[in-house]
Amino acid sequence: QVQLVESGGGLVQAGGSLRLSCASPDRTFSNYHMGWFRQAPGKEREFVAAIHKSNTRTVYVDSVKGRFTISRDNAKNTVYLQMNSLKPEDTAVYYCAASTTIVLLTSPINYSTWGQGTQVTVSS
Repeated sequence: QVQLVESGGGLVQAGGSLRLSCASPDRTFSNYHMGWFRQAPGKEREFVAAIHKSNTRTVYVDSVKGRFTISRDNAKNTVYLQMNSLKPEDTAVYYCAASTTIVLLTSPINYSTWGQGTQVTVSS
């Protein structure tokens, strides 16, 4: 299984920006679709964004469309989540995850490997 390490979380005011990174030391990184998920206290883990292993397609949850951008650099074994116009409701622990499904999917059950998570807190 591929190893994943997130970074880039922190505290930001509403309207601000953060960029999350998820890096892997494994050369097999480019074989995986990658997703970002988040989990707020007392809530279930929810899908945020995903990107195809070949960088040809991206998918977003409606609540972040136009504000968040997922991208990947397979040469650096890294996936990014650029988050702009942050809102207090974006506060959560953000996880990156890897999937080996044939098509790009958004349910957490389709992702077999997870990072440790990084906290994002947006103050009002």
